[in-house]
This record gives sequence, structure tokens and C-alpha cells, in this order.
Amino acid sequence: MAMNREILRIAVPNIISNITVPLMGIASTAIAGHWDSEHTAATIGALAIGVSIFNFIYWNCSFVRMGTSGLTAQAFGAENWQECTHMLVRSVALAVAMGVLVLLLQVPLGELSLRVMNGNEVVSDYYYARIWAVPAGIVLFALNGWYTGMQNAVIPMVTAIVVNVVHILFSLWFVFGFDMGIVGIAYASVVGQAMGVLLSLAALGLFYRQMLTSIRWREVFDWKPLKEFFLINRDIMLRTLCLVAVYTFFTASSARMEEGVLAVNTLLLQLFTLFSYMNDGFAYAAEALTGRFIGARDEQSLRRCLIRCLMWGTLISVIFVGVYVGWWRELLGIFIAKDSADAAQILDLAGRYIGWIIVIPIAAAMPFIMDGIMVGATETRVMRNSMFWSTVIYFAIFFGLYPLIGNNALWMAFTLYMFFRGVLQYFMTGRLKGIYAKASEG
Repeated sequence: MAMNREILRIAVPNIISNITVPLMGIASTAIAGHWDSEHTAATIGALAIGVSIFNFIYWNCSFVRMGTSGLTAQAFGAENWQECTHMLVRSVALAVAMGVLVLLLQVPLGELSLRVMNGNEVVSDYYYARIWAVPAGIVLFALNGWYTGMQNAVIPMVTAIVVNVVHILFSLWFVFGFDMGIVGIAYASVVGQAMGVLLSLAALGLFYRQMLTSIRWREVFDWKPLKEFFLINRDIMLRTLCLVAVYTFFTASSARMEEGVLAVNTLLLQLFTLFSYMNDGFAYAAEALTGRFIGARDEQSLRRCLIRCLMWGTLISVIFVGVYVGWWRELLGIFIAKDSADAAQILDLAGRYIGWIIVIPIAAAMPFIMDGIMVGATETRVMRNSMFWSTVIYFAIFFGLYPLIGNNALWMAFTLYMFFRGVLQYFMTGRLKGIYAKASEG
């Protein structure tokens, strides 16, 4: 059908883009695991802590992408090309300012993060190398959010592929060619992110040059659209703080458990990440099309779009359950050197918790798509409130059950946290009636 084709037109390139991200994580983990086969668990654990620190930084800056995407998509649907252009300028300006601020605060940010995450000297070296990739990464958030709002998923896809291929190649070169360890992986990120910004800006000049000539600077910095932009971003930022708290606590708690749990939980989260980025492709489609149909005041198309996006998300979840049931050992084997001294121990320990990875795709079928719908509809207050209550549930379950069931409590808390995110958003919008009403307003 036409609507399914429209969804797939945006979803497939985004799926390809998103899959390159966990593939980069898989490659980085595999490179770290093969670099020092005598201390595989320790090396993977150090990388996991370093990556968690940057997840905290990046996720707290990701509101730039989501806020830009929803507002741009609505302007696109309303055929307000001037506002589309102004959204690009606003988001890139904000991204540059944030990138500079992170660099200025790198020392206090680093010291606090290392203390909270129990990072050692290796993690510290990784942090101070990779911090230089952050400004380019935030600018890419802004550019990709704008492209998504403009219904263009191809440019972010090509950019993501280039960024991650460059990252993997330079990681191999730095780690094995110069024997730099995980610090080499950090410097590879700097090179990859910089390349991504250059490519994305080149595409902007090539395909949108006509639009970029019509910037009206007074309107760019007009208080009314700026206020809306910052209010939306405020809600998304608060929502993201909860998200980061959940993931950071997950890694920090894993590091404080019995030997090997940090490495195993890190590897299992890589499997979940593979699913999440796949499902996020359809979330991005929901994001772009929801905003577009609301901007065009096309309620009928919006209804068809949301129903089909939720169906696609459910289908992806079912497929991944089958993949995890049949091939979880083979998937985990990608990360571990066969001659590693603790490979058998890691796989044996992972087998005790693999059931959670099999269940999570079903629990997470709805929240990813619902996030996309909320972003496109700029219902950021719903996103914020649902995330807050889901996070409360997460910590309550963990602290209530950890003395009884240990690491299983962490996975149970995480699974139910994902489930309640989607359910709460669904009911907070009156079973999506509040979203449909936005497309019927005059």
C-alpha cells in the first residue's frame, strides 16, 4: 500500500543508518576483545565504562536532533520552507555552542564521570582522547534531525555509513598498527565524526543551496519560535536525563557485581542495541511522517501512518525474538576471541541471563515507535512525564529485588522500564486521540 511504501522509504535508510551504529559498537568491542586476549573481560569492561560516559554526554545532547526533527517536519508538512531553513540555522547554532561548552568543561566533566563510574587510568586516557569528537557529534545531531524533518533519510544514511566505516578502519589502524589499545578507538571516533560533519555539510550545499539563500536572520532569532524550540528541547533534555540515568546506573551496578558480570551485561546490551536501532528506523519514520501530516492537517493519513508504524515495530520485535533464541551464542561469539582465557566463562555466565534479552524485544515493541510519534507531534511533555515514571519504576524494582535475585533484578527492572514507557505514552495521549486531534485543528 502507499502508506507502507512511504514508511519504508524513510524507515529503510534509517535502519541502515542505525544498524551501522551498533555494528560500530560491535566492531569496537571485538577489536578491544582481540587486542589483549589474556585480559578480555577487563579490556571490554574498560571500554564499556568509557562508552557509557560518552553515552551520557551524547544522550544529553540528543534533544537537538529530536527537537529539530519534529518542528522541521511540521514546517515541511505546512510547506513553510522559510521556517524549515530557519530551523536548520537555529539547531546548528545551538549545536556549535554546546560543543564548545563541552570542550571548555572537559576536565570537571571527566573527573566527575571517572569517579562515578569507577574508571581507571585506561578509561581516563580514552575519555580525554574521545572528548574532541563531541562537538562534531552534536552538530551531526542537528543536521540529521533537520534532514529527517525534511523527509530525507538518504543523506543521514550515507553519512552514518561513512562515519562508521572510517571509525572501524582507523580503530584497526590505531589499535593494532600503533598498539594504542582502546585509546586508539577513541581517536578513531574523532576522525569519523569530523568526516561525517564535512560530508553532511557538503550534501547540504549540494542539494539545498537554493533554500539556504533565503535566510532571514531576524526571523531566525525571533523570540516566539525560539521559545517553542527551547521549551521542546527542555522537555526532551529532562526525558533524556532519565534515559541516561537508567543506562549509566545499569553499567555502574554491573561493575559492582561479581567478577565477569560487567563484561557479560555489556555484551548482552550490545544484542539489545542491535534490536533497538533496527526498531528505531520505524520510529524515525513515525517521527518524520507524524510531523508532516500534522503540519498538513491530514488526520486520515496520520491515523493510517501511526497504525502501520506500530505494526512494523511489532513485526521487528517478533523477528528479533527468533534471532536471539536461535543464535545468541553465535552473536556473542563475535565479540570474544576464541583463544581468550575467559571466553567459556563469559558465555556460561551469559547463558544465565539470556532469557531477558529474548523477552525485551516484546516489552520494547511499543516505546520506540511511540517516542517517534511524540517527537513528530512535539508532545514532549508526554515523553518527559512517561520517562520519569518509568524511571521511578526501574529503580524501585532494582532496589526492591536486588538483595533477592541479584543481576536478574537489574534485567527485570530494565525490561519493565522499557515496557511502561510505551504503555504510559499511549494512555497519556488518550490512546493517541490527542495526537489525531493535532492534525484536525484549523
